[in-house]
Amino acid sequence: MNLFHLFGKSAKKEPAQAPEKELTLEARGAYSGMRVEIMDEKKQLIFIAKLMSLHGNSAKLHQYSESEFLFEEEEMKIRIRGYSDIDKKVIHMEGTLKQGKGSIWPVEGLTFIKSGNDRAFYRLNTDLDGSMILTEGAETEKEPCRLLNISVGGAYIRTEPALELGDRFFLQVKLHPDRDSSLILTEVCRIVEREDELFEYGCQFIELNEADRKQIIQAIEREGKSSNTRQINLP
Repeated sequence: MNLFHLFGKSAKKEPAQAPEKELTLEARGAYSGMRVEIMDEKKQLIFIAKLMSLHGNSAKLHQYSESEFLFEEEEMKIRIRGYSDIDKKVIHMEGTLKQGKGSIWPVEGLTFIKSGNDRAFYRLNTDLDGSMILTEGAETEKEPCRLLNISVGGAYIRTEPALELGDRFFLQVKLHPDRDSSLILTEVCRIVEREDELFEYGCQFIELNEADRKQIIQAIEREGKSSNTRQINLP
């Protein structure tokens, strides 16, 4: 065997694999219509909005409330936390907020950070009387409760009746002194039994109409930078 046969033929090279395409924001779970919380780089809440016109790495933020938000620069770096009503997950993003008109804010350079099941909402501490309307078959029972805190995702209440995980009831509470009481379909997702024979329930909202949503958002934004507002994980 000559040297040509020994060294002249090289092993076949495997075809180079094409680099994997980076997943789009839509593929990672973001979508137009998603409710999002907008924060500055220090993770202070700025406002709550709806993500709209998502295309590539740009979108528009439709601010829910009409609370005033101004910044002097042409743009600012922001953090975005969005909540998917589809798969009940959270998606974290970053982007650059541009000057907007009215309650519409363009955002560019959107990048994905992470996603998960943490479902952390900004919650407003409260101390309000409310009622739980329990229904079983044709029977309806109304029990008093105390609303300890609330967010656009759910509430934490204290009451006497013993419920189980997954139980549903209508939460009736007056969120604003000058407006009618809200009636919100709610589901129990956490139970804490207290020594005083009362129970505390972490609950998530199943149905929240736009009027009630705006009342909660406006209250959270008013207190967004005060000690009365905190972030709590809702399982």
